[in-house]
Amino acid sequence: MKTYTFHIQGMHCKACIALTESEIGDLKDVSSVKASLADHTVVVAGEFGDKVPEDIADSLTAVLKSHGYTLSVGKQKHVVDWSQFKIALPIAAAFVALFIVLQKIGLVNLVTTSDVGYGTAFIIGLIASVSTCMAVVGGLVLSMSANYAKENDKVRPQVLFHIGRLVSFFVLGGVIGVLGSAFQLNGTGTFILSVVVALVLLILGLNLLDVFPWMKKLQPSLPSFIANRVQSLKKINHTLTPLLIGVATFFLPCGFTQSMQIYSLSTGSFWTGAMTMSAFALGTLPVLALLSFSSLGIHTKTRSGVFFKSAGLVVIFFGIFNLINGLAAAGVIEPLFSF
Repeated sequence: MKTYTFHIQGMHCKACIALTESEIGDLKDVSSVKASLADHTVVVAGEFGDKVPEDIADSLTAVLKSHGYTLSVGKQKHVVDWSQFKIALPIAAAFVALFIVLQKIGLVNLVTTSDVGYGTAFIIGLIASVSTCMAVVGGLVLSMSANYAKENDKVRPQVLFHIGRLVSFFVLGGVIGVLGSAFQLNGTGTFILSVVVALVLLILGLNLLDVFPWMKKLQPSLPSFIANRVQSLKKINHTLTPLLIGVATFFLPCGFTQSMQIYSLSTGSFWTGAMTMSAFALGTLPVLALLSFSSLGIHTKTRSGVFFKSAGLVVIFFGIFNLINGLAAAGVIEPLFSF
């Protein structure tokens, strides 16, 4: 048995760590694996015969490539493809303009002067569903689909998974809201939490741009061992396993999810917290449903630099917008937007 250290490209958050460790750890030749977001490395121990490190890196990349990760023996220089912004900027601008128009005509309530709003939660969920932060959920769905497909059980597990996910986000979102009321947050506390939500969104957006690699260390999230525990659930062969996995996704280390959880805490209301998290979960549903019930590979196709930069710019807009509106609601600055 030998231990190798490889450099890995494509990781953005702790969800990426969990997904990388789960995929590599399932290989029969691997005895242990430990990924690090701080220095973008993965340490793998196992029996690989006479393979040289370069061949091992290639074989592990073949397992991770569909998730957007590549391994190499030597450290690769981080290169930003600025030409992608020529496409990403117009796409993001059109996206934002559409939201503003919908807000102006009253079709959806995306953002108010003091609230995130259910529309915003839905849109953030839509973006999150095809981002690296939700890659671990997509990996769980694909793995679960493959396992049950072997037993010709293709529909029931997927339905149970999505029911478990939607119900848990409603109930646990409400519980978080009630916890907020128990803390009796005053105006200052609510303002601080709203600023935290905005900052989390800003960090998420900047990480999606992949311009400043060092910022990935600032990504707040739950401990990665929680995601590892959730990943282990897929190995349990039980009728209700898909339902349990759907419930457990509420606790995965996804920055998008946690930004909505923080906001739900600030509401101090079961109903508002439940509806906010439900709107977010519904936003993730279309893409996750496509992953479950089809072989379109939509999650892989969207993992392009242009898409991530477009999504990052939109998320940054939401972060700045909510930060400014939060400051305005607290009387720190004058309102800058009339929509």
